[in-house]
Amino acid sequence: MLPTPELVKSYIAAGLDCTHLEVEGDGQHFSAVIVSPTFAGKRMVQRHQLVYAALGERMRQEIHALSMKTLTPEEFQS
Repeated sequence: MLPTPELVKSYIAAGLDCTHLEVEGDGQHFSAVIVSPTFAGKRMVQRHQLVYAALGERMRQEIHALSMKTLTPEEFQS
């Protein structure tokens, strides 16, 4: 069974404090806009690592591709 965008969104939200979260996809390839205060002071690579940690093994087993835009609440507002 292929994961839905809603399911991927719930995985991310369960593992990361998000103030805004959008996920789109076709069951294999997903794109996400993730806004979290946890990203403050972190480089893009560190932000992506936090999202991958929230997804855990699902990145290897269920989700084949995820492109993401990771922003702090302040970055998202501007």
